Amino acid sequence: MDFEQAKLSPGRVFDSPAAVATTTKLTTAQKVEVLQQWEYDARSLQVAAEENMGDDPSKLLDEILAALHLLGASVSLEQTPPTKQGGV
Repeated sequence: MDFEQAKLSPGRVFDSPAAVATTTKLTTAQKVEVLQQWEYDARSLQVAAEENMGDDPSKLLDEILAALHLLGASVSLEQTPPTKQGGV
């Protein structure tokens, strides 16, 4: 498995956030990194959905947060996408 590719585009490498949490091919720190990137992407999509530019990723975001919780990780506040108002 290519960790860099998984980090860049988690949805292309893994079928679900749970698959990230349960894989034996990554360390726990790598799993958290991949899931946090996926969370960032999902939150960016949430902003787009609020502006009627895509589907609502809320279910996916819930799955990502559950996988992070399973690994004992918290939400990354440093890596929060900007809101449509421009802030973080």
